[in-house]
Amino acid sequence: MSESTTYAVPPVERALKLLRHIGAGDPVINVSRSAAALGINRTTLIRLLHTLEAERFIERRPDGVGWRLGLGAFTVAAEALAQQDIVRVSTEVLQALVKEIGLSAHLAVLDELSIVYLLRLTPDMPLVSNVRVGSRLPAHATNMGRAILAQLPEARVRVLFAGAALEKVTTQTPTTVDALLTQLAQDREAGLAWSAGYFETGVSSVAAPVFDSTGHCAGAINVTGHADWFGNDQGRREAIGRALARAAADISSRLGFNNKDRNAPWSASISSAA
Repeated sequence: MSESTTYAVPPVERALKLLRHIGAGDPVINVSRSAAALGINRTTLIRLLHTLEAERFIERRPDGVGWRLGLGAFTVAAEALAQQDIVRVSTEVLQALVKEIGLSAHLAVLDELSIVYLLRLTPDMPLVSNVRVGSRLPAHATNMGRAILAQLPEARVRVLFAGAALEKVTTQTPTTVDALLTQLAQDREAGLAWSAGYFETGVSSVAAPVFDSTGHCAGAINVTGHADWFGNDQGRREAIGRALARAAADISSRLGFNNKDRNAPWSASISSAA
């Protein structure tokens, strides 16, 4: 038994479990059903709801039915994100990237088998995705997840996904570890992880890993938009790829990564523009 498990406080664990449940989109309209889903006693769940409301971590939805995350939760999250170097250094770079190419830009990190969105910047045009900061998506089915996983040794990927069911999101989603490893090898060869309807039909994107001072893959960035925004000509696609690669190099450099010691996978995309 680990030290963290030994000193865990069950009431706190239940409160956090409830917060994650609400944050994932369940407004807890039916208390009995949510209690069963969470494995929490119904009376305990009601007490937790009222306690979290009093602390402003949750609030009633506008229609008065069910709950949503409150200002207290967002304040804590915002303060945590503000202290993350990768978020701080990525914000300015991605703002410039969005302005340059007119596509939405995102930053995500790997958390077990999922990616978690830490940053989302959008141009002044209709949105093509409902993803938001804090969203969790399956790493194997997203190109930012692929961009990160492609930097891991094959053995590590196999251990990571051992016994896991790889959910099929679209017809392009790898549903076995071998299929995923094949995709990751293609991403490494390309230097960038491209997607044309890979996660959402009609939506294209391209992702690149970012590295820290130790050479560790700290996360990934991508740009996303309607498929036709990427253009039908190869020149537009290559321009987007180069812009993303430069942004990934800039963020990595600000995090202390020295590309002279280890060529990053997107290096070729940048040098091809020279």
